[in-house]
Amino acid sequence: MQIEHLYRYPVKGLTAEALEEVMVEPGEGLPWDRAFALAQGDAPFDPAEPIWLKKTHFMCLMANARIAAFRSAYDPATGLLSVRGPDGRLANEDVRTADGRARMGAFLAALLGEEARGTPRFHHVPGHSFQDGRIKAVSLINLGSLAAYERDVGGKRDLMRFRANIYFTGPAWVEFDWIGQHVTIGGAVLRVVKRTVRCPATEVNPATAERDADPVKELFALYGHRDLGVHAEVVDGGRIAVGDAILPGF
Repeated sequence: MQIEHLYRYPVKGLTAEALEEVMVEPGEGLPWDRAFALAQGDAPFDPAEPIWLKKTHFMCLMANARIAAFRSAYDPATGLLSVRGPDGRLANEDVRTADGRARMGAFLAALLGEEARGTPRFHHVPGHSFQDGRIKAVSLINLGSLAAYERDVGGKRDLMRFRANIYFTGPAWVEFDWIGQHVTIGGAVLRVVKRTVRCPATEVNPATAERDADPVKELFALYGHRDLGVHAEVVDGGRIAVGDAILPGF
C-alpha cells in the first residue's frame, strides 16, 4: 500500500492544495490544514479563547454548496491568501494581519450573499485547527474502498468529495481493521483512532458546486453505515510523501 495523493485544505471548505511531501509533528494535523475559517456572525467563536465548534458555525460545504466554485491558494511564506469567486471577483490579502483578515472576511461574506449570517469574521489562531473533529488528526481515504463503493453504487464519485489528506492504494475496507493500531506512513507513525462518518458535504460535486449525489444515503443503503475513510493521530513525527509505503499492524 502506498500514498497516491497528499492534500491540505488551508481554508475550511475551500480549495485543496496538492503536496508532494510534508513534515508532520506529534499531536498535529498537516501544517496549514484547516488553519483558516470564516465564522458566521452568530457563531460563538472567540479567537482569544478558541474552542472546537461544529462545522455549521462556519462557512462549509455541508451548508454552503456554492463555495465549491470558489478558488483559493495560500502561500505560507508570505501569508498571502488569494480567493476568486465564480463571478471572477478576486481578493489577495495578507491574512497574517488583522486588517487583511477583516478584508478577506468581508469579501467572502459578499460571495456567500444570503447564506452569510450576521457579520462573518475570518479567523486564524496559531495552534488552533478548524477541523471537523475535536482532535487534530490526519484523514485517510483508501482508493480501494472508494473503487468498491463506486462499483456497488454504479457510478463515479469524485475522490475530492471526501476531502482527505492522504489517498492511498489498498485492499477494499482494510483500513477499518486499523482502528486502535499504529500505522507507519513514510517517516511518521500514526495511530488510527476512528472511522470517518460522512456528512452532506459529500453531496456537493467539486467540479460543478451542485448537489448531485448522496453518498451518506448510498453508503448506508449499501453497507449499513455511513463511513468512508479513517482519522489518525500523529504519534511520531516525520516526513510523509507521495509514493511512501503504508505499513499497518503494530
